[in-house]
Amino acid sequence: MSSASLPAAASGLRWLPLTALVIALDQASKIWMTHHFALLERVRLLPVLDVLLTYNTGAAFSMLAQASGWQRWLFVALALVVSAVLLVWLRRLAAATQGLIACGLALIVAGALGNLIDRVRLGHVIDFIWAHWGEHYFPAFNVADSAITIGAALLLLDAWRESRAAQRSGG
Repeated sequence: MSSASLPAAASGLRWLPLTALVIALDQASKIWMTHHFALLERVRLLPVLDVLLTYNTGAAFSMLAQASGWQRWLFVALALVVSAVLLVWLRRLAAATQGLIACGLALIVAGALGNLIDRVRLGHVIDFIWAHWGEHYFPAFNVADSAITIGAALLLLDAWRESRAAQRSGG
């Protein structure tokens, strides 16, 4: 049976409940933050971690945040296209043997759609996790951003494992 003809239950689509769970956690955390924090209100949790409610109209690292508004729809379109491509890829994966990559893709889709919901509904993304070391601050992020990062790390781990397996087998 080719991977393109796998039944949905045997494909990477089996990981979609994880996608739904992460989207729900992302949206719930953002709703909680907007109900309990004022914009730019900051609470120190650890010496290297704060909670800070902020809005981002741009992309990662606030890229294009100062643009005139066109970027909102660019990022919406990009999230839709990337999610569609990754869902097709998920459909073609065998869940039983390609679970790591399927999990990574499911997390990336969750992150893309979590932030997409914010952009469509609010015109910006809600960020609230702020990591820092001394006077060096990493841009604020959220659960969706974390899912994308973890998903990308899983894809890299899968690629590394595949290359190690190929080296061991002489291929």
